[in-house]
Parts: sequence; structure tokens; C-alpha cells
Amino acid sequence: MLFPSIPNHHALAVMLLTAVALFLFTRERIPLETSSLAILVALCVGFEIFPYHSEGRLLHAITFFSGFGHEALVAVSALMVVGHGLVRTGALAPVGRLLSRLWAVTPQVSLLLTLLFGALLSAFVNNVPIVILLLPILISVSIRTNTSASGILLPMGFATLVGGMSTTIGTSTNLLVISIASDMGMRRLEMFDFFVPVAVAGSIAILYLWLLAPRLLPRRETQLGDTSPRVFSAQLRIPEESFADGRSLAEVIKKAGEHMRVTRIRRGEDAFLMPLPDAVLRAGDSLQLRDTPERLKEFEQVLGAVLYSGDTQVDDEHPLLADDQQLAEIVVAQSSPLEGATLARLRFADRYQLLPMALHRAGRNVQTLQAEIADVRLRVGDVLLVQGPREQIAEIKRSGELLVLDATADLPHTTRAALAMSIMAAVIIVAAADLLPIAISATVGMLLMLLTRCLTWKDVANALNTQVILIVVASLALGNALLSTGAADYLASVFVVATQGQSPTVLLSGLMLLMAIMTNIVSNNAAAVIGTPIAIGIARQLNVPVEPFVLAVLFGANMSYATPMAYKTNLLVMSAGGYTFSDFLRIGIPLTVIMWLTLSWLLPVLYPLGP
Repeated sequence: MLFPSIPNHHALAVMLLTAVALFLFTRERIPLETSSLAILVALCVGFEIFPYHSEGRLLHAITFFSGFGHEALVAVSALMVVGHGLVRTGALAPVGRLLSRLWAVTPQVSLLLTLLFGALLSAFVNNVPIVILLLPILISVSIRTNTSASGILLPMGFATLVGGMSTTIGTSTNLLVISIASDMGMRRLEMFDFFVPVAVAGSIAILYLWLLAPRLLPRRETQLGDTSPRVFSAQLRIPEESFADGRSLAEVIKKAGEHMRVTRIRRGEDAFLMPLPDAVLRAGDSLQLRDTPERLKEFEQVLGAVLYSGDTQVDDEHPLLADDQQLAEIVVAQSSPLEGATLARLRFADRYQLLPMALHRAGRNVQTLQAEIADVRLRVGDVLLVQGPREQIAEIKRSGELLVLDATADLPHTTRAALAMSIMAAVIIVAAADLLPIAISATVGMLLMLLTRCLTWKDVANALNTQVILIVVASLALGNALLSTGAADYLASVFVVATQGQSPTVLLSGLMLLMAIMTNIVSNNAAAVIGTPIAIGIARQLNVPVEPFVLAVLFGANMSYATPMAYKTNLLVMSAGGYTFSDFLRIGIPLTVIMWLTLSWLLPVLYPLGP
């Protein structure tokens, strides 16, 4: 077979832009939504300045904006909102409580049930709320049983990814692939059309995640390993003729170190002074402080003051106490009010009455002092170590506004939980029965969530993720350009020529592996949308059925196991479990091979490719 001739200039430009897009999507310093918008703008401006004519028809640049109204994006957005309703109402809490109680009885069986629950539920609900539900439970179990959470968090996260590929609504990737393939003339796949191959491959994957993965993972300690308070409230009493006696507060702070923070000054029994820099201190005054024991002792020695906890002098027999204080981790999840914000801008300490202790990002500590983390822009997967009153942490956890990990298994629950679950079930049943398209049934579900006050419009705004919307729109625009200019057919021809002499089964397996590699480097939605028209082009050139090649793209693009940046829940699990990049490679690569080999065998069996 001859190598395909060079395509037209527009096709070359689109292929170059696609390569640029894939590169930009891997850049951590550039927000994914910014890269997506830049690609969309480049496409529209380029085709407007240099019009493309094919067979007497003009490709209007404005058509690249059609992704904003595409049914796939409508379905993805509506399902994000309905799934958020389950989180806000605590609809999944009863199952979570049952799993938590089972862990105390039989941990090994409980791990299997947790994996099965996560996989099964992720077939119908986006896996982000599932991970958000299970993370606090598993962290709590590990703390109470004095075991490492690292053996269970990563397998749980991967189980939700495996389950998500089994139905048309399991992930946004599935919806995109199916919608694009339908637009290109392939029959529209129904909700459970590819459930069987995923169920077979997923069963093997779950056994691997249950029996082998925990043993392959090294023990990783999280910051919650020691749940004792790190910061204490105390008083420094100023005796006569000490350094602070008769000096201004500014002089005292300069002597003690700029990191000393005085909340107020107590003078006498009931009088309190504002901690102004020019306030002159006198013998008998008490400086109210909150800091670590080491620093408090340092201030005591440097200033010649006496450290008190309440009315008791601190010494070896009377240590610092903070009985009402508790440590917790707050994970920055998708749609969290913390995402994209800074602690300073949010006035975090005042708003939540919690003291930030440290920030953990992608397997590393970024900063460990409150002053240093105040201006760090938070992103999905970041973990804040905080300290505060037990009741305050419990109240924040019950509200469901933030994802809190602590030593309890308390889960948010509201009176509308059953209603939210019923609405979600109705959305799935109506779509599965083919009574309404999923885009319409999910939109109706979103309206019902609002009418029944399971959600507010503020919750809807929090649920809709700008990053997801823009990557979907930009990917749809790229897919449209690849198809319209003939670039997709050219790339398909190159793939066929490069694998000349190989059977369709080998080509199908190779395409799936290519998608699996790509999805761990760039966005899975981008890989899927770019790969779908190429898959259809390959099938048509080989004159074989289209469906197995489209499913190869769908399955491959869902194998986001080998890197933490491959999927947003990977980042959540990575920070919460204290994992490293190598942990994902150690567990994710074997899981990818298991799914790839099993599905490469099953697809040709279930969808014969001809002689």
C-alpha cells in the first residue's frame, strides 16, 4: 500500500494545531481551560481569515462554537449538577455508613465490597462524588485501626475509573465518543451496549486491585498519622525587669522574631488591649498567642517571660493542653469553593474558624507556615492540614461544603437525601429505557433538583466546571476540523499504512493502546474526541464494522491509571494518600495491561471483524 499523499494546507494546519493542543494540555503551568480557549480561538480566527472550501461548500468558522450547544456537553453538564445533588444532600451516606461498620468486622471483605460499590456506582454517577464519599470513610478507618490508608485509597480510585467505562453515562468521555460517532453516521449506542466486555475485564481488574495492588504499594504516611494538635493557645506573662517590661509591642516582636503573632494583650483581670505596634507593655500583662509548643517555649526564653496555659504555668508536669482542638485535612475537590482561590482572598481562618497548618500538593509539601500558604492559589488535589475546635470541624463536615478528612466517619445527610437519590435513579431509568435522550432526562433531573430544593442555583454554579466545559468544546471543535478538512482520513490512512500486513484485530488493539498512552499524558476527553474520527476512518478504509474501533477509542481513553494527572480523582487520591508518581506507575501500568489485553481479546469476539 502506498503512503497517502500530502493533504491540503488546511488539514496540515489542523494537524499541527492538534499537536500544539496536545502539548498545551500537558503543561501544568497553563490552566487547561486557558489552553482550550486558545485552541478554540485559533481555529475560529484561522478559518475566518483563511476560508476552507470543499466540494463547493464553505466551512464557516462559526460552526466551531457549536460545541457549546452540543448534546454531549449538555448531558455532561446536567449530570455534573445532578451528581452534585447527591453530594450536597448526603444521598449516598447510608451506604457509606454501612461500609464503615463492615470495616470494623472484616477489613478484607470490606475492601472488596468498597471496590465493587465504587465501580458499580461509577457506572451511573460521575466518579468524583463517589471518591468524595469514600475518601473520608477510608481515611477514618485507617486512623482508627492504626493502618496505612495507602493500601486502599489508590485501588478504590482506580475501581471507580474501571466502573465508569461500562455505560454511556459513566464518564464524560463515553458521552463524547458516542455523540461524535453518532454524528458521523454510526448507530447510537444504548446505555448498556458495551457493559458485558467491561464487566468481564473489570472483574479481573477488581480482583487485581483487591488481592495484589495493596501488596504492591509501599506504606505511605499521611499528615493525619498523628492526630494530636500542633498549635496551642497560651499566654506569655511579663514579669518585672524582663525584656518586654516597658517596651512597645513592636520592639518585643522584633526581639522574639517576626513570626510571633499576638492576638490580644490582657491587662489585669478583665481589661484587654488591641495588639497595636505602639502599645507599651507593663509587668503583669499577658500576651495571648497561638503557636507550636517549640515556638512558644522559644518566645518564653527570648523575652524572659513565663508561659501559661489558662491559669497554670507550663512546665514538665503541666504541659500545654488543647483538649477541644482537632487536626483534619481538607481536600480541594472539583467544585469546591477553595478551587482556584487563595486562603487570604477567602479569609479562610475567619470564615471557617480553622487554622491552616500546611499545604500538600501532588505528593510534596509546598509550604508549612500559615503566612507562607496564604497567597498560594489552590487547585484540585491540594490538601490543607488544618486545626480547629472539634465541633467546628464536625459542623463543616456535616454541611458538605468542604471535603473534610478526619478520624471520624461522620457523613453529611439531609432530609432531602432520599429525594435526590430518587431523582438520580429516575434520570438513569428514563435514559436506559430510551424514553428520553440522556441530555434531556439529565436536564429534567437538574430542574427537579432545583424545584425540590435539593440544590440551589449557587450549588449549580459550583457544580459546573469551567475546565470540563471548555475542554469538551475545544475538543469537539478540533474533531470537527480534523473531519471536515480530511485530516482525520489522512491520519487513518497513515495508521493503516504503518501497520500494513497486520490483521484488523491487531490494528484495533494497537489503536486502544495508543489511546491508553495518550490519555495518561493529555486530557482523556481530548484524546477521545481526536481519536474517534480517526477510528471511524480506519474502520472504513479496512471495510470492517465501525463499532469495535469506536469502542477501542472509548476504552483506551478511559484507562487513566498510570499517571496522577491523567484524571482529577487521581490527584485527589494522590494527595490524600501521600502517594508518589512512581506509585501510580507501579499499580497503574499492570492495570492498564490487564484491561488492554482483556478488551483486545473480547472486542473481536463480540464484534466480529470479518475474515
